[in-house]
Amino acid sequence: MVETFFSNRLGGVSGRPYATNNLARHVGDDDAAVERNRRSISTLVGEIQFMQQVHGDTVAIVDGLANPEPHADALVTAESGITLAVLVADCIPLLLWDEVEQIVAVVHVGRRGLLNEIALRTVTIMNSMGALRIQGLLGPSICGQCYEVGDEIYEEVSTAYPLARSVSAKGNPSLDLPRALTHTLSSSGVQISRSTICTVENSNYFSFRRDGVTGRQAGLIWQ
Repeated sequence: MVETFFSNRLGGVSGRPYATNNLARHVGDDDAAVERNRRSISTLVGEIQFMQQVHGDTVAIVDGLANPEPHADALVTAESGITLAVLVADCIPLLLWDEVEQIVAVVHVGRRGLLNEIALRTVTIMNSMGALRIQGLLGPSICGQCYEVGDEIYEEVSTAYPLARSVSAKGNPSLDLPRALTHTLSSSGVQISRSTICTVENSNYFSFRRDGVTGRQAGLIWQ
């Protein structure tokens, strides 16, 4: 049985500006606090495989817990007992699974990830492993009214993904990455659903756009 979970910034031990449940090592938080937060999550979801995310297009297949963490922006496994994690603070934490074939994945999708087609690459790899009926869930992320961008970035993304076009609450060019990703995955045969929580608007979540220096929450999946 596939299980999914999205953490938020509450319930950990990290101090400001990472208060309190930061799960990322690379943001400047105290390493001991991060490890305590990760162990606490592990008691709920089991052994976790994290990755070193680089806003690229690499998909790593996980056969067992790897140390050091793979440099990738997506993880896929057919192994039970391994929880996959993606860390975010405005980007989209995408969870994918085929419950019948017992294949699960996590994907880090920001603006560059959308352009790199990291989600579609992950779906293709899952298909090559035998997945036939993939389902997906987009976790909390920045919404279309909060992700203001400059004209150059707006044109680059909206040309490739017209459904990403949005306008901010201030009337400026903005990008709706969840809407674009949802359409892209649906068009590829993925049965998709999404959270309506905006990480910028909801203070229970870490948001780089809102706070600058901050922590990271996780999207997790296991079977």
